[in-house]
Amino acid sequence: MSENQPTVLFVCTGNTCRSPMAQALFEKKALQINLAVKTISAGVAAYPGCLASPETVTIIEQEKGSLEGFKSQGVTSELLESATHIFCMTEGHRSQLIDQFPDRADEYFLVTDFAVIEGRAGRDVPDPIGMGMPAYEKTCEVLNQALDGVLTYLKKL
Repeated sequence: MSENQPTVLFVCTGNTCRSPMAQALFEKKALQINLAVKTISAGVAAYPGCLASPETVTIIEQEKGSLEGFKSQGVTSELLESATHIFCMTEGHRSQLIDQFPDRADEYFLVTDFAVIEGRAGRDVPDPIGMGMPAYEKTCEVLNQALDGVLTYLKKL
């Protein structure tokens, strides 16, 4: 991996639904356009070592992505230091990062900041946990749109 290769970090709550879904979808999209990038995810309240939710795994398989070897992890200062770009699923996640790690506050973005979804940019990605497969499908739809915007943003840098 190159020294100049960007590292993208996706942040949600438990690191079992939204952020691993974003990680896998982003890895697939980056590969399709030959963008060399390392992709990781973490949660602001994650229990370390958990697998992605079964619904997330199913969605990623349907999307032809991979969560092979995925284990949840919490956000740490070391993880943030390793990231060149940090994208949160909600304004609440961004606020928590600003409170806990204020030194990089101006580097925390919402994953939806770079795409107009349902009429506006910068909306929260819906939390599907406990809501059944239709909620996971909706989260995937929002993330696919948002990640296209993130890729466009990163390609301009």
